[in-house]
Amino acid sequence: MSQLDQLPDHDPEEVAEWRASLDAASDFGGPHRAAHLLRRLVEHAELRRLDVPPLLETPYVNTIPTAAEPAFPGDEAMERRITAWNRWNAAAMVTRGNQRGGLGGHMATYASAAWLYEVGFQHFFRGKETDGSGDQLYLQGHASPGIYARAFLEGRIDEAQLDRFRQEAGGGGLPSYPHPRRLPWFWEFPTVSMGLGPLSAIHQARFNRYLTARGIKDTSRSHVWAFLGDGEMDEPEATAALALASREGLDNLTFVINCNLQRLDGPVRGNGKIVQELERQFRAAGWHVVKSLWGEAWDDLLARDTTGALVRRLREVPDGQFQTYAASDAGYLRDHLFTRPGDPALRALADTLDDARLLETVATSRAGHEPRKVYAAYRAALEHRGAPTVVLVQTVKGWTLGPGFEARNANHQMKKLSGSEFRAMRDLLELPIPDSVLGEGLVPYAHPGPDSPEARYLRERRAALGGPAPARRVRFTPLPELPDRPFEALRKGSGSQEIATTMAFVRLVKELMRDGATGHRWVPIVPDEARTFGMESLFPTAGIYSPLGQTYDPVDRDQLLHYKESATGQILNEGITEAGSMASLTAAATAYATHGEAVIPFYIFYSMFGWQRTADQMWALADQLGRGFLVGATAGRTTMTGEGLQHADGHSQLIASTNPAALSYDPAFAYEIAVIVREGLRRMYGPDGEDVFYYVTVYNETRPQPPIPTGEGVTEGILRGLYRFREADRPGPDAPRIQLLASGTAVHWALAAQRLLGEEWGVAADVWSAPSWTELRREALACDAANLAGAAAGTGGTARVPYLTRVLAGAPGPVLAVSDWMRAVPDQIRPWVEQDWTSLGTDGFGLSDSRAAARRHFGVDAESVTVAALAALARRGEVKPEAVQQAAGRYDVRF
Repeated sequence: MSQLDQLPDHDPEEVAEWRASLDAASDFGGPHRAAHLLRRLVEHAELRRLDVPPLLETPYVNTIPTAAEPAFPGDEAMERRITAWNRWNAAAMVTRGNQRGGLGGHMATYASAAWLYEVGFQHFFRGKETDGSGDQLYLQGHASPGIYARAFLEGRIDEAQLDRFRQEAGGGGLPSYPHPRRLPWFWEFPTVSMGLGPLSAIHQARFNRYLTARGIKDTSRSHVWAFLGDGEMDEPEATAALALASREGLDNLTFVINCNLQRLDGPVRGNGKIVQELERQFRAAGWHVVKSLWGEAWDDLLARDTTGALVRRLREVPDGQFQTYAASDAGYLRDHLFTRPGDPALRALADTLDDARLLETVATSRAGHEPRKVYAAYRAALEHRGAPTVVLVQTVKGWTLGPGFEARNANHQMKKLSGSEFRAMRDLLELPIPDSVLGEGLVPYAHPGPDSPEARYLRERRAALGGPAPARRVRFTPLPELPDRPFEALRKGSGSQEIATTMAFVRLVKELMRDGATGHRWVPIVPDEARTFGMESLFPTAGIYSPLGQTYDPVDRDQLLHYKESATGQILNEGITEAGSMASLTAAATAYATHGEAVIPFYIFYSMFGWQRTADQMWALADQLGRGFLVGATAGRTTMTGEGLQHADGHSQLIASTNPAALSYDPAFAYEIAVIVREGLRRMYGPDGEDVFYYVTVYNETRPQPPIPTGEGVTEGILRGLYRFREADRPGPDAPRIQLLASGTAVHWALAAQRLLGEEWGVAADVWSAPSWTELRREALACDAANLAGAAAGTGGTARVPYLTRVLAGAPGPVLAVSDWMRAVPDQIRPWVEQDWTSLGTDGFGLSDSRAAARRHFGVDAESVTVAALAALARRGEVKPEAVQQAAGRYDVRF
């Protein structure tokens, strides 16, 4: 029985006739003929827009026949000369760097992909001088030498810079890969952490649509191009958002996957076909697929393939074997590629070619090495509407670098050419470089001259397309300073009402989104946890962005806080994907440079699932000079009651401290959040816009929120990372003294311990709030570095004293630091604390239980802090050792 048998059929006889026709085609023409007829019918049905599932795989030939290729609009001979110069200089740059300093570099990737880039730069990639946005180019990191070589030919980079490839210390060098932070006028997008490029490109294309829909900027002319490797597609992130791209109809997006069939160490699919696998994957996800595989030399062979024998053979040969064919002699090709038992027509095809023609066809004739084929594929991608396009283009890795490189497994690790290899390359590329400069010494760079026809052609083409590319420009209007009103509620406190700092943050942002001048520029980003973080109140007012709007009646439509999707919605509800959320944050956080429009993204998430899961993207965010707020909600290892080990975060603040661009804060009170956010807005979006982003951890534990203290230096202390929140209550002259430092929710444990110590043990404890252990450490390190530099230079002068040391100077007694983080977080500041130091933290795995039980388990609750404080004082002889034992027994504390 068929699945279709359960459905009514008003004319079963007609179905039987079609079946009989197919049987006859198979019986008389063979199964391959019958399959060909079916493919033709499905193709015709798609053209008629009939509702039939598309084929997931097509024959292993080009999507666009040579006869259907559009006319090539450029001067092909000129562009071949330009590409030859670029190939030469890319290889020379890497070879010279390796000869002089052993710094390496990659040659084979650009060699295979040169035409993929050149056709784009000459005819497709729009620069920023038209609308301030242009196209967004996600370029393969390993191809960077070729991109630098092209910039050299354009006059954007000189020989001295080429010679400082991978030599950045001291300034003036070129970074190894696309690193905007290292070369901010040139690179826009970091892509060499493979897999992040395709994910980021999809969300960039989607964010472009978001900007247009919300009226912030018309980006309808911007196109996102992502250049990827076939091996890179193994990364889970590379294909994680394919469905999003098709679901939202992102026809402003093109993936170009260079299918040279090789990873870094060997074949991508030695026993399979990576092109066919990727075609199935992308078609199943709803993408438009353009395969550009074979060069023009294959046309005659395919035209003679009247039995389909060659097409079947190409489909069945695994990639690992075809890689061998590309590096084999004609005899091997005739005996292996063109010999198949029971199929004499295959060998007959090969016999129509002489050895030279056969070698040219099989070894080097790939669509990716022919500008007309590449142009046709790109044009088809741009003209397609309603879905994103992937261009699967086949090349030979290391092409034009000589037989020692081409299609070799080791070519990714091969870093230089010899003099004889450069001579062979020169002859192949037909460059006017004399033998006299091609010895075994440093190979020279080559340039036709700034006024040469090649240089003029380059400038003319880029001028026609809107200026240089890649290029990063920062031309945005700083946001106006916000009024005090949105921050006042948090600064005043909540009185007797208990609210969590998570809710305090959300309330603040909700108020800021109402600001007439900047409110529409906030971009709230959530991974399907808005209700967890108390953000459902934003649904009906701000709306959830969807290009389709809302085509259904939500089940909660009669409720005040109903679910609302909108084509102009402000919230990006990404679904259950932290990686996708980070990619959206990155697109928003860099819009000030990409599009010249400052928007203010805040991404709120379970803190455990941020830095631990997507720290690589956060590092890329720093590289891309992103600005915005990361909000780690339900923070700490003991505040997530009942959730357990994989939800209990005690280390994200430590991981965040490793990112130099991340300003990490762990506020205890709502007013601290107000101060931090306001300062963040000033630093990132004011006239001096800094290339930093904020990580703020907030808690789901409700507490009364006090007003901001009136003492001097509180605001400075919040931003620097430490201030005294509450002094001991009238300590006696002989009372033992101790300083309790705490952050986040742990400040409340310290305050409770302060009371216990004073009332039950006669100890005077001052409580300090430490909103940022990391910022304290960074400022102290900067002081140490300045002092060392002064000493080394012999300039002397007054030594810089860290803020931390100064603010604690003279504070009596030892210091005890406590937090809901592992001890390494507060221990960051230990070297600059002159007092005796003790720390408590939540080291180890989290567990499921009540907050009280979890805190007692980790030894960080108020009673544990009290015992630890007495122990610190006992070591100094300021309380009797028996007091420690008595307190431990009284409170049932066991460390």
